[in-house]
Amino acid sequence: MSLRTRIAVIGVGNEFRRDDGVGWAVLDRLRERATERPLPPGTVLATCDGDPARLIGLWEGAGLAVVVDAAHAHPGTPGRVHRLELDAGQLAHPPTTSSHGLGLGEAVELARVLGVLPDHLVVYAVEGADSALGTGLSPAVAAAVEPLVRAVESEAARHRDPATGGRA
Repeated sequence: MSLRTRIAVIGVGNEFRRDDGVGWAVLDRLRERATERPLPPGTVLATCDGDPARLIGLWEGAGLAVVVDAAHAHPGTPGRVHRLELDAGQLAHPPTTSSHGLGLGEAVELARVLGVLPDHLVVYAVEGADSALGTGLSPAVAAAVEPLVRAVESEAARHRDPATGGRA
């Protein structure tokens, strides 16, 4: 069992492509809440444009990595959240695709080959409604931000608290 305790929370996307900025919005909210509800020590909050090499660099050495990203689904339900976990080095394929050219699946596979996967990877993929140029989330995606913030906080707390099934 690994003793890695660092937690990486990564918001993926582009804040200037409307709903594609949901990961950034979640990270912004986590930062705002940090004074009232601090995340466990060793937690790193970072944003990323989705480039696989940058993702790998952000989660390398982490005991837990939580990634929040926008996703496209056909047919889609804007604001619906999919929770995916890394299982034995393979990420389950949801009925969605990343909103980026090279997706999270490619980053996971490359990290697996290089031996730099986090001990545990959780992905929250949020179905978007609008990825046009501009700022601001659609109402359905904006409504998912606060529940996602609470979910990320819960993931971090479980990772740190063995009594609740944590891994630290």
